Amino acid sequence: MVSTTRSSYFQFLEHFSLFFLSHTQKNQTKREHNRVYLTLFLPLCIMHFMKLPTEKLNVKIIALDLDDTLLNSSLKISPRTLYTLQKAASKGIYIVLCSGRAENAILPYVRALDIAGSQQGRYLIGINGASIFDLHTRMSIYSEKISGDILQFVYEEAKKRGLPAQVYDPSTIYASEDNAWTQLDAQMCKLRLKIEKDFPSFLKQGHPKMVVPAEPSDVAKFLPFLKEQLAGRADVFISKPYFLEVMPFGCGKGSSVLWLAKYLGIPKEQTMAFGDSMNDESMIKQCEYGIAMINGLDYIKNAAKYITRKSNDEDGIADFLEEFVL
Repeated sequence: MVSTTRSSYFQFLEHFSLFFLSHTQKNQTKREHNRVYLTLFLPLCIMHFMKLPTEKLNVKIIALDLDDTLLNSSLKISPRTLYTLQKAASKGIYIVLCSGRAENAILPYVRALDIAGSQQGRYLIGINGASIFDLHTRMSIYSEKISGDILQFVYEEAKKRGLPAQVYDPSTIYASEDNAWTQLDAQMCKLRLKIEKDFPSFLKQGHPKMVVPAEPSDVAKFLPFLKEQLAGRADVFISKPYFLEVMPFGCGKGSSVLWLAKYLGIPKEQTMAFGDSMNDESMIKQCEYGIAMINGLDYIKNAAKYITRKSNDEDGIADFLEEFVL
C-alpha cells in the first residue's frame, strides 16, 4: 500500500507536470525541454522518492529474512521468487537465508530453494545471527551465546510479571512453562518443545538467545525495563508483537552477514539484505544495500537504502532483483 505521504507526493508531481506542460508548448525549444523533463527528470524524481536504485547493483551475497519477506502469507516461497533466486545463484551470487529461527526450522526452506548443493546456497544464518551453519560440512562456523547470569536475570524478571521464557538449540525449544505463545512458536518453526522442570539451572550453560513470549501489551511494557537493565550487556528487541528477544550484545543479523561476507572474501560494498521487521534492522543498516519490504515496518523502511515496489505476497524480492540486480 502506498503511504499517504507518498500519494501526496505523486499528486504534487502530477499537478506540477500539468503546469509544466501548459507553459512549455509555445515553441519547439520548450517542447524539447518538456520531453527531457518527462523522459529523464520525472522518472528519476519518482525513483528517488520511492527509494529505488537508478542503475544495476553489483552484488555477491544476498541475505533474506523469512517471515513477511521471502515467504508469502501462506509461509511459502512463490515459484517466481524461487526461479529468480536460483538464477541469482547460477550467476555466482550467494543466497543466504537469515532468520530468527533455529537451524532445523530453516531447513525446509533451504530444501525448497534447492541450491544447497552449490557453493552459492551453502550457508544459512540462524537465531537472529547467533549461528552461521555450513550445510556442506553440517557444522557451525560461527556462534555466539548469552551468559547464564543474564539469562537467569531475564527469566526471574519475566517470572515476577507472570511471563514465561524459552531458549533454543538447533532442533528444540526449551521453555519454562507451557503456554499458547510457546505452542505457537513451536508450530511455526516446526521444532520440538520441551518443558524444563529446573529451568534456572538449565540456563547456566548459556544459550544463543532467549524469547519471552506473551501478549503484545505485556511484551511492550517489559521491553524498556530490559533495554535499560541490559544496556551494553545484551541486545533486546521485539521480533514479532508477541515475542521479546534477548541476544548476545552486538550480535545480530547484520554482523553475521558481514562476517560471512568477509569469510567468503566478499567486500561490504557487494552485500545486500532484505527484511521487514526489527530483528532485520542490523542487516538493513549494515549491509551496503539494505532493502526493506514495502509491507515492512515504517521504521525499517525509513532505515533502508531502498524499498521494494511490491510486497511479500506479490513477489517483492523477485521484482526487485529482476529489475535492479540480475
